[in-house]
Amino acid sequence: MPVTEALLHDAHAPVPRVPGALLLAVGVRARSAGPLARAAAEAGMAALVVRGQDGPVAEAEEAGIALLSVDEDAAWHRVHLLLASAIGARPAATGPGDARGELFALADAVAAAVGGATTVEDPRQRILAYSTVPGQVTDEDRRQGILGLRVPGSPENTEQYRTVFAAPGPVRLPALAGALPRLAVAVRAGGETLGSLWVVDDGRLAPDAGKALAQGASTAALLLLRVRAARELARHQDGDLLRRLLDGTADPAAAQRLGPEPVRVAAFVVDATVSAPDDAQTALRLLDLVRLQCESRYGRHACVLVDRVVYALLPAPAERGTGRGRGRGHEERHLRLAEDIVRRAEQALRVPVRASLGDVVPSAAGAAASRRDADVVLRVLGPRLPVASVTGVRSRITLLRLAEVMAGQRDLRTGAGEKVRAYDAGHGTEYARTLLAWFEAGCDMAGAAERLAVHPNTCRYRLRQVRRHVGVDLDDPDERLVLWLQLRTAADTGEGL
Repeated sequence: MPVTEALLHDAHAPVPRVPGALLLAVGVRARSAGPLARAAAEAGMAALVVRGQDGPVAEAEEAGIALLSVDEDAAWHRVHLLLASAIGARPAATGPGDARGELFALADAVAAAVGGATTVEDPRQRILAYSTVPGQVTDEDRRQGILGLRVPGSPENTEQYRTVFAAPGPVRLPALAGALPRLAVAVRAGGETLGSLWVVDDGRLAPDAGKALAQGASTAALLLLRVRAARELARHQDGDLLRRLLDGTADPAAAQRLGPEPVRVAAFVVDATVSAPDDAQTALRLLDLVRLQCESRYGRHACVLVDRVVYALLPAPAERGTGRGRGRGHEERHLRLAEDIVRRAEQALRVPVRASLGDVVPSAAGAAASRRDADVVLRVLGPRLPVASVTGVRSRITLLRLAEVMAGQRDLRTGAGEKVRAYDAGHGTEYARTLLAWFEAGCDMAGAAERLAVHPNTCRYRLRQVRRHVGVDLDDPDERLVLWLQLRTAADTGEGL
């Protein structure tokens, strides 16, 4: 039997007749899924998916339906996403927006049954839906939360959320300053917390308000699973498209799915000189952190991990009155975002992180060019400059390119630079490092000393010795330029100084 789609089981609704579907036994223990296996078979479904190894094998064989098992700790929304991706079908809701519409309808239904204004929230205290039943009492906390689609933060609020998520059922919570009491319940699927339902308690809730709210939480679990599954499928599709755009293999027409506006590529990577305890896991955590921060600012967002580098597509719409997308305003905002992400990532991962911004391109179809910019910027970053845009380090990139050219031309590398390095190798001195620090400090002795962590007199002595033993004319600007390029090339190509 051909598999058509993956469905999430709703314990409060009859099993739908969907021939060829895979039914995920959400909220049903594997050992108790025999009746569900028979119902799924009668509905013409292809298989029942349970969590754990003790599923109803005999009942499934008798009913003539395949029985599939996933790990006991597998999250249902991830299982749904993988199955939907594998069979080329979208989740039961055609998109996050459809399930969100159902969440608003649920909020109204719960508010009518319980007798109080209701909100549906995710685990991060973001409001996903709210009731609009006329005549129900509300307060300023609810109004502010709905306006910003986020619950106003406070230590008292945080403590109430801990109480709700720790409780097995509905909890009555005392009023906070300037607000009314609340009746709340966590929304769960198996052992996973998906969100919560909150009801304003004005003292006139229905006698069975707790029971009605618990039933509402059961339905909300199914809808929140659909929202998450649809969102993660969209993330997967956007990430796959972005990966192909970055390497230049995507159809330019497909890029329209990511929007027609100008964009730039941002790249984030753990400092290559630092070894994390688990490099692969650290890169995945960095991807999650970048995605979360970008989505909090831009909504649905394309991020992808390629060769341990996290790439994000940042929108840069044309600025008003200019008709261009390359204004400094966008770059400054994107730099602040990158700096914020780097700061948060270093706190969370406890390793140095670097971030770069490519140039703005007219649309996502040009992402490969912006990615090349971002990649080369990463090569010139370091502890003194952990975040930069391509426009901010043009001179460094130019010098890097010159060093690459010189590295491939033997005749361009012979001369004073080679002599200084040879003298260091034979005498154990550090004249090459001292010269490079002096050049890059603008020929300022104090600046060079600071870079080398030595006294300025030490730098003066070393430069005198260079003149004496190597015969370099540091008063000749042309010789200084060539010497600097040769030493810089040696440093950048790993030849050593």
